[in-house]
Amino acid sequence: MKEVNDTLDLHGMTVAEAMPLVDEFLYKSFRAGLRRVWVVHGKGSGVLRRAVRHQLSNHPLVRTCSTADGNRGGIGATQVEIAD
Repeated sequence: MKEVNDTLDLHGMTVAEAMPLVDEFLYKSFRAGLRRVWVVHGKGSGVLRRAVRHQLSNHPLVRTCSTADGNRGGIGATQVEIAD
Protein backbone atom coordinates (compact mmCIF):
# COMPACT_ATOMS: atom_id res chain seq x y z
CA MET A 1 0.00 0.00 0.00
CA LYS A 2 1.27 3.48 -0.89
CA GLU A 3 2.17 5.61 2.11
CA VAL A 4 0.01 8.70 2.53
CA ASN A 5 1.80 11.96 3.29
CA ASP A 6 0.42 13.92 6.26
CA THR A 7 0.80 17.26 4.45
CA LEU A 8 -0.92 18.69 1.38
CA ASP A 9 0.86 21.65 -0.23
CA LEU A 10 -1.42 23.97 -2.21
CA HIS A 11 1.11 26.74 -2.92
CA GLY A 12 0.48 28.47 -6.24
CA MET A 13 -2.96 26.96 -6.79
CA THR A 14 -6.27 28.71 -7.31
CA VAL A 15 -9.25 27.94 -5.10
CA ALA A 16 -10.84 25.99 -7.98
CA GLU A 17 -7.72 23.85 -8.37
CA ALA A 18 -7.18 23.31 -4.65
CA MET A 19 -10.63 22.37 -3.33
CA PRO A 20 -10.93 18.97 -5.06
CA LEU A 21 -7.42 18.11 -3.84
CA VAL A 22 -8.33 18.97 -0.25
CA ASP A 23 -11.33 16.62 -0.40
CA GLU A 24 -9.26 13.80 -1.94
CA PHE A 25 -6.50 14.34 0.64
CA LEU A 26 -8.96 14.07 3.53
CA TYR A 27 -10.44 10.81 2.28
CA LYS A 28 -6.99 9.30 1.62
CA SER A 29 -5.81 10.39 5.06
CA PHE A 30 -8.88 8.90 6.73
CA ARG A 31 -8.49 5.59 4.89
CA ALA A 32 -4.78 5.48 5.83
CA GLY A 33 -5.65 5.92 9.49
CA LEU A 34 -4.06 9.36 9.88
CA ARG A 35 -5.69 11.40 12.60
CA ARG A 36 -3.78 14.69 12.23
CA VAL A 37 -2.78 16.26 8.92
CA TRP A 38 -1.73 19.66 7.60
CA VAL A 39 -2.91 21.67 4.62
CA VAL A 40 -0.34 24.26 3.51
CA HIS A 41 -2.02 27.14 1.68
CA GLY A 42 0.54 29.90 2.16
CA LYS A 43 0.05 33.33 3.66
CA GLY A 44 -0.62 35.47 0.57
CA SER A 45 -3.86 37.43 0.46
CA GLY A 46 -5.73 34.86 2.55
CA VAL A 47 -8.20 33.88 -0.18
CA LEU A 48 -7.01 30.28 -0.35
CA ARG A 49 -6.76 30.00 3.45
CA ARG A 50 -10.37 31.17 3.86
CA ALA A 51 -11.64 28.78 1.19
CA VAL A 52 -9.73 25.85 2.75
CA ARG A 53 -11.01 26.66 6.25
CA HIS A 54 -14.57 26.97 4.97
CA GLN A 55 -14.39 23.59 3.25
CA LEU A 56 -12.78 21.96 6.30
CA SER A 57 -15.33 23.41 8.72
CA ASN A 58 -18.14 21.77 6.73
CA HIS A 59 -16.42 18.46 5.92
CA PRO A 60 -17.79 15.25 7.50
CA LEU A 61 -14.30 13.80 8.06
CA VAL A 62 -12.98 16.83 9.97
CA ARG A 63 -13.29 16.98 13.74
CA THR A 64 -11.46 20.32 14.10
CA CYS A 65 -9.15 22.61 12.18
CA SER A 66 -6.89 25.38 13.42
CA THR A 67 -3.85 27.45 12.53
CA ALA A 68 -0.77 25.24 12.46
CA ASP A 69 2.04 25.63 14.96
CA GLY A 70 4.93 27.85 13.88
CA ASN A 71 7.15 24.88 13.05
CA ARG A 72 4.41 23.57 10.72
CA GLY A 73 3.78 26.84 8.85
CA GLY A 74 1.87 29.04 11.29
CA ILE A 75 -0.81 31.09 9.52
CA GLY A 76 0.36 29.66 6.20
CA ALA A 77 -0.97 26.22 7.11
CA THR A 78 -3.99 24.64 8.75
CA GLN A 79 -3.83 21.69 11.14
CA VAL A 80 -6.70 19.24 10.69
CA GLU A 81 -7.91 16.67 13.18
CA ILE A 82 -9.57 13.80 11.27
CA ALA A 83 -12.72 12.28 12.78
CA ASP A 84 -12.61 8.71 14.07
